[in-house]
Amino acid sequence: MATAESRALRHNFGAERMAGKIADLPDGVPLREIRKVGVIGAGTMGGGITMNFLNVGIPVVLLETQQQALDRGLATIRRNYDNSAKKGKLSAEQVEQRMGQVFTRLDEVCKPRAILASNTSYLDINRIACFTQRPQDVLGLHFFSPANVMRLLEVVRGAKTAPDALATCLTLARKIGKIAVVSGVCDGFIGNRMLAPYGAAAQGLINAGASPQQIDGALQRFGLAMGPFRMGDLAGLDIGWATRKRKAAESGKSTPIVADKLCEAGRYGQKTGAGWYRYEAGKRDPIPDPVTEQLIADFRAANGIAARKVSDAEVVERCIYALINEGARILHEGIAARASDIDLVYLNGYGFPRHSGGPMLYADSVGLPNVVRALKRYAAEPGADPSWQPAPLLQQLADQGKSFN
Repeated sequence: MATAESRALRHNFGAERMAGKIADLPDGVPLREIRKVGVIGAGTMGGGITMNFLNVGIPVVLLETQQQALDRGLATIRRNYDNSAKKGKLSAEQVEQRMGQVFTRLDEVCKPRAILASNTSYLDINRIACFTQRPQDVLGLHFFSPANVMRLLEVVRGAKTAPDALATCLTLARKIGKIAVVSGVCDGFIGNRMLAPYGAAAQGLINAGASPQQIDGALQRFGLAMGPFRMGDLAGLDIGWATRKRKAAESGKSTPIVADKLCEAGRYGQKTGAGWYRYEAGKRDPIPDPVTEQLIADFRAANGIAARKVSDAEVVERCIYALINEGARILHEGIAARASDIDLVYLNGYGFPRHSGGPMLYADSVGLPNVVRALKRYAAEPGADPSWQPAPLLQQLADQGKSFN
């Protein structure tokens, strides 16, 4: 009981119960009855989201723009259920019952008081709400891939989201077996916003001299389920590429990275058979690729970067401390209500090791002054990104001898 692992697991237990307590959401808010769910888009996420509701007997209307895309989405859902049946998790009758709840056309309009939810973490929920006549009914329900497996659900509260809409979705999340964490509105919400500096730290290590497999290996030995480059290949590198291009267009400035070169070469990850790694048909095993090594070498040469030896300890420290620093900013801005909510996001959506209790509890266990010192050291490097500067809340807590939890 005196170990750090025991403390982390007890922290996780308490965090799950605290996440449902929303300070300004009064007890006894009347809930809206959810009798049917409409899902627009039958792709990987749409199909996975659909399965969550079918699993608890809620009928789903699944809408696609083309019959071929709809058929493909339905076939994937059936294949997933058939695989569960083969493993003995579902009977054949249960498979047919769940498949029978999927319809092919969304009704003309959603009825009054229907909740309108977006799954995309890079769209502004408040802007979406402004396009409707009912901003009080708009919020975000950000599922994590694969949506029918991952436990996390970020429930994103817009500026005008009604209390009963929020309370209904928190209850619905529990019904479909998810751990709900409430997030405010910002680019990427909690999880993907933190992922940006984490990914930037990993890209910086590539530039410095590390390989994708060294970085992934070091973080997986730390306890993460998957390193950043394997995760990027799984999710699709083109998603981040599109976001970077959008931000560059908005700001008028861009900083090319190796990932852009991969995408320009049509290497989007597992779905194209090559990304940071290459993949054999029908398999998900990442295979180190000389093409990637050459692209990295060319990028370093073009930018005048001399490769150096990078230790596994430096890999872990840079990547995890980048997460912690952004988490402190999110906490300071009120995007997350408490540090343990941020931990829940990373434990249940990103494969952070449970025995570490999440990035914010890990920071407490390392000692916030140690984190601050390391960040200042990285910030002082020539050409360092300003984001390495310690977040004000992190600096304040360290100075006061306090912790996040």
